[in-house]
Amino acid sequence: MSLGLGIASEAWWQALNVSLNALAAQHTSRVATPDTVLVTQSVVTEAIRDAFGGGFDTTVSTWVPAHADLNWANVSSPEFCLFDWEDWGNAPLGLDSASLWGSSLAVPALADRVRQERRRDLESRDGMLMTLFTFSKFAGADAHPGDPRVEPARREAARIVLELQAL
Repeated sequence: MSLGLGIASEAWWQALNVSLNALAAQHTSRVATPDTVLVTQSVVTEAIRDAFGGGFDTTVSTWVPAHADLNWANVSSPEFCLFDWEDWGNAPLGLDSASLWGSSLAVPALADRVRQERRRDLESRDGMLMTLFTFSKFAGADAHPGDPRVEPARREAARIVLELQAL
């Protein structure tokens, strides 16, 4: 599927935002399993520290229900539909937004749109942590040299690390 530049309508973006916000407002005891791994504070901390170092607190303060596998393969267009729910559950606030942003980095205009649409999540402290957590999966030390997301992710990660260190 291609949701690139101008292909997703304003109604599509609105449906994405309404859906993610409504999901985060729910309650569940289920814990999310992104990449089939139970997401815990220790998993988050280890992933961030291994990829981007330390010098800042990685403690997540807000856990909310999340899809936990949000990427372009799990949404439809032209009508918005979100599918592939086996990983859903409580996760740190911002995980879904960071995941979609990370999967968009190879197309800068699309990444900018995701960032604009999900700014509230991504600019929160937990959202910054989830961005580092998400980026750690493809932009850490074991990054594939041909992945076009690596350099933009590393630039953003460096910016976020500095911002978190200043808090």
